[in-house]
Amino acid sequence: MLTQNMLSQERKNKIRWFITLSTMPLLGVVTAFGLVPTSNLGLNTGKISIEQIALPGSASVDAAATTFWHTERVQSGDTVADLMQRLNINDAAASDYLRNRADAKPFRKLSNGKEVQAETDVNGTLISLRYLNDQGGQIVIKKQGNSFTSKAVSAQLEKRLFVRTGEIKTSLYAATDAAGMPEAAANQLTEIFSGDVDFHHDLKRGDKFTAVYEMTYSNGALVKTGQIQAAEFINQGHSYRAVRFQSDANHSDYYTPEGRSLKKAFLRSPIPFSRVSSGFTTARFHPVLNTWRAHKGTDFAAPMGTPAKATADGQLAFEGVQNGYGNVVILNHQGNLSTVYGHLSRFANGLHKGDRVRQGDVIGYVGMTGLASGPHLHYEFRVNGQQHDPMSVALPNALPINGANKVAFKRMADKFVANLVQLRNTNLAKLD
Repeated sequence: MLTQNMLSQERKNKIRWFITLSTMPLLGVVTAFGLVPTSNLGLNTGKISIEQIALPGSASVDAAATTFWHTERVQSGDTVADLMQRLNINDAAASDYLRNRADAKPFRKLSNGKEVQAETDVNGTLISLRYLNDQGGQIVIKKQGNSFTSKAVSAQLEKRLFVRTGEIKTSLYAATDAAGMPEAAANQLTEIFSGDVDFHHDLKRGDKFTAVYEMTYSNGALVKTGQIQAAEFINQGHSYRAVRFQSDANHSDYYTPEGRSLKKAFLRSPIPFSRVSSGFTTARFHPVLNTWRAHKGTDFAAPMGTPAKATADGQLAFEGVQNGYGNVVILNHQGNLSTVYGHLSRFANGLHKGDRVRQGDVIGYVGMTGLASGPHLHYEFRVNGQQHDPMSVALPNALPINGANKVAFKRMADKFVANLVQLRNTNLAKLD
């Protein structure tokens, strides 16, 4: 025990000597600095002033001036309270305004998916709220004293071009969905090429399409799908191309790259792409009458209420109930031609006998009035009062691009066609 104490004391002495020797150079340095005359440091030693300096305090934050922005989308089944809660609005006055005021009614009618932005203070008091209306304009609700005001602000619209390429494996709309093309653009694609391609019968697995179309945005939010600017459809190995040309502020149409109008005097189908449930024939077993008889038209199966469109420019010759047609519209066209639209559930508002209609105008809605076993549109194409098969009768073309616009159109068409070929080859290579 003693031996251990002696060894311990000896070890402590060695450590003290080591520390002493180690600190001597440092002490020498300190001493060296201490020996340097102050005059050699360039300091003014004539006067020494001692002054108390206040340290700057931390800037106070005005909590009332701090605001926050919250963004939410309207969900199915949302109430005003639901949306306010997700936007972190805790404001009785704002709640009363948004629930009850007439000028806040558009807010209460917002459809699913609409984006709403709200500015609040730290307590959840609403400062301002904004959203886009159906016309793309911005509605701004702002706090004014103890109340709120609502006003429409012109939207800052931005148009963007999108390109989509697809290959048909099961159906056209399955292919456009897979390509990420909006339904509105897909419908345009069928309308543009409907004069050359029978989308009810001619589509084949492996058919391909490329489309360049506009999308309109306001403050980063999608407002609407615009027009297809150029497109190509390859059906059974044959390529069809279309370029949109705006001749003036109110008129535009689609043409082939050579300037031939793709618009037919008559559309093949009076409703968007659908299934032909019964074709033109001299002998068909009638599903209601249970007897064999001629079917002098084409039946397009479609959901109840689907819009039926005029297949050509014309004049309303008849609107009412007629025999087995049920609710029917008959249009007269140039050259002793007429079209018939039967089994309608109702007629388009504001149409009267003698009114002029344009190709694509809605003249009624699909139903099952008259002798019909299910909702569909019965469509007839008549020449001098005699029915002809709407799916095979030769349809006249519209006028080609006029001479005054040929140069401008050719320049634009050549550019779009070059882009279409490049886009098609690049994107389809990715699909393969």
